[in-house]
Amino acid sequence: MSKKTKLIKKTSKSFLITGFILIVLSSIILYFYTRNLLQNEIEESLYSTEARVVFAIENNKIQFSLPPVTEIKKVNKLKRKILKDTVIYDASQDEMELFRELTTFKNINGENYQITVRNLVVESENILLGIVISNFAIFLISFIFLYYLNTSRNLKLWKPFFKNLEQMKQFSLTSKKPIQLIESDVLEFSELKMQIETLTQKVQTDYENLKQFTEDVSHEMQTPLAIIQAKIDNIINAHEINDKQFKQITSIQKDIQRLKQLNKRITILTKIDNNQYINVSSIHLTHLINDKIDSYKGLNINNISCNSTEVLMVSMDSYLADILINNLFSNAIKYSRKKDKILINTTKNSLTISNIGDKALVDPEKLFNRFYRESNKNYATGLGLAIVKKICDLYQFKISYQFKANHHIFSIEF
Repeated sequence: MSKKTKLIKKTSKSFLITGFILIVLSSIILYFYTRNLLQNEIEESLYSTEARVVFAIENNKIQFSLPPVTEIKKVNKLKRKILKDTVIYDASQDEMELFRELTTFKNINGENYQITVRNLVVESENILLGIVISNFAIFLISFIFLYYLNTSRNLKLWKPFFKNLEQMKQFSLTSKKPIQLIESDVLEFSELKMQIETLTQKVQTDYENLKQFTEDVSHEMQTPLAIIQAKIDNIINAHEINDKQFKQITSIQKDIQRLKQLNKRITILTKIDNNQYINVSSIHLTHLINDKIDSYKGLNINNISCNSTEVLMVSMDSYLADILINNLFSNAIKYSRKKDKILINTTKNSLTISNIGDKALVDPEKLFNRFYRESNKNYATGLGLAIVKKICDLYQFKISYQFKANHHIFSIEF
């Protein structure tokens, strides 16, 4: 992805580049235009001087050469006129100077003359340079003034947009307050504000409806499941059933339990997605892990041991902390043989839980996907590790999995 640039910075950069190009181009054009103009003026002056000299010769007036400005001499034959730049010694300046030189050949009163008139170019070059520098300076000062004026104007013009953008960043679906946007006298910004307000109101309404639907479905499912469970218990207690019927009823009970777990976990995932767990506190995770190990011992599960080098404290919702540890424990227990050790290690900012496994997972990259199960041997919902990943993402904990030395190892860095 390309690097993002702020709007004002981008427009200012375009303005700077465009302005700089315009200054340079205008200076170049002005230089050549003025240079050509001055050169025409010099040549016009030369022709004028040459005409005066010819007029003086024709009328037998006093004529003399004044090198290097004017030189008149008789020649044997006429040639074509020559107009060129030449560098000659100027005795008045005691240095070599650049002159524009016009040499013409005229037959006046029956005699051939070579008339050479010159004009200093250095003076016109200085004028030219002065004009270009002045132009450049005026453009530069004007450009700097326009740049700051334009930037200031843009900031004021775009202020409603930036303010509304900040409001949108802070907008939350969980908040029932409507988004508060600033009105603008710019038509497009005003229309954008109206569309955003309409859209956010619709999204909030849809979100509330979806949330209510999820909660209603979750609640309504609990009652029929409890009734089914009670009726099955009555059948078992009030009637004699054979082994085949017992197996069938036991299978139904397992399915009911799985439906209950599925319903509970989908509800948890929905609430995490909706950011409904907002009570963050400092959790003594080492104590929580040890309490869980004691609880499992009460269920005759004694193969879990914990090694804590330091106290592990994390900031999170206490209910989610309990779910996080429960799901990691139940996953390790579910995929371990009864006597295989489940090892837990904690440090000041990490948790590792490992259990023995026969082989590595076929698709470890799918391990945290919803409803993913490596096999159908267990009646798993496929949501336990998805919830673990969702909780880690919520608090920006880094979870990883690896299979090493016949151990499935889950690690969380807090």
